[in-house]
Amino acid sequence: MGERQGLLGPADVRELAARLGIRPTKTLGQNFVIDANTVRRIVRAADLGPDEVVIEVGPGLGSLTLALLPQARRVVAVEIDPALAAELPATAAAREPELAGRLEVVRADAMKITSVPGPAPTALVANLPYNVAVPVVLHLLDVLPSLRSALVMVQAEVADRMTAGPGSKVYGVPSVKLAWYGEARRAGPVGRAVFWPVPNVDSGLVAFTRGDPPATAASRAQVFAVVDAAFAQRRKTLRAALAGWAGSAADAERALRAADVDPRARGEALDVAAFARIAEYGPSIVGDGVPGAPAAADGRAAAPGAPDAGGTESGGRGSGGTASDGRGSGGTGRRGGRRSAGQ
Repeated sequence: MGERQGLLGPADVRELAARLGIRPTKTLGQNFVIDANTVRRIVRAADLGPDEVVIEVGPGLGSLTLALLPQARRVVAVEIDPALAAELPATAAAREPELAGRLEVVRADAMKITSVPGPAPTALVANLPYNVAVPVVLHLLDVLPSLRSALVMVQAEVADRMTAGPGSKVYGVPSVKLAWYGEARRAGPVGRAVFWPVPNVDSGLVAFTRGDPPATAASRAQVFAVVDAAFAQRRKTLRAALAGWAGSAADAERALRAADVDPRARGEALDVAAFARIAEYGPSIVGDGVPGAPAAADGRAAAPGAPDAGGTESGGRGSGGTASDGRGSGGTGRRGGRRSAGQ
């Protein structure tokens, strides 16, 4: 197996990328993490215990994967790109021969998985592209209830949205839906110089700890439908914004008053518990959604193009182990290209 070589450095990343025919360019928005200290910092911030089973979305070339292996009992790396998925076990065997047996690579779209092989994962640690970061996290929290914590690197603007509290200008769908599952908080900034090539935006770390959802008779789908409707027209009062969800503005006002929420308020003023109360007084559930405002399984609004839906931002081919175009990978895609702590 050879001697342990440790983490990937800038030269290693460039050599691997060249061998796989990957040539990152600023034009395509392709950015690879080349700083070993950054991946060490991510792993420290994840605060993993020795018995943790980690799921990593979009491992790319493996920089973050190699840093995770010594700290966890098992690492399940979900990678959509066939070339990257095929290369990762060899990289682990060459650089961490005594730990390579802890790694399992799953070639899959992270947005489509409902389970992973082996013991249930307890922690999510990943570098995610901004345009899929929130949907990926929400989907995994939904389908993998064993996940107790997460540490993800995303674009700084998305980190702000994920961790914002009521009253903030960037508080919206991502903030509320994550709050349903637990507490999200900023875990520090990440500068541009750790990427190759250097991107035009900063990144940030978001830490998450799972908690109990609000005590409510409403289902997650019901609550998320209210959230989607409230922020689809976030400048409107809740009476107006929820008219379609409730059936009419008058019905929306009745639901709001019953939930002890001012009909003149806006969605950005409410916490997740208030949205849950409103959902209890809304129209009857049909299937998994509410007429006029169904919620998808990953927590995104079903209606395409709805502003702020699920926290996804427009643009970009990037994936995070989720893109369907075959080249994108987790940790790929910053406004349309590759960005990976594992690359």
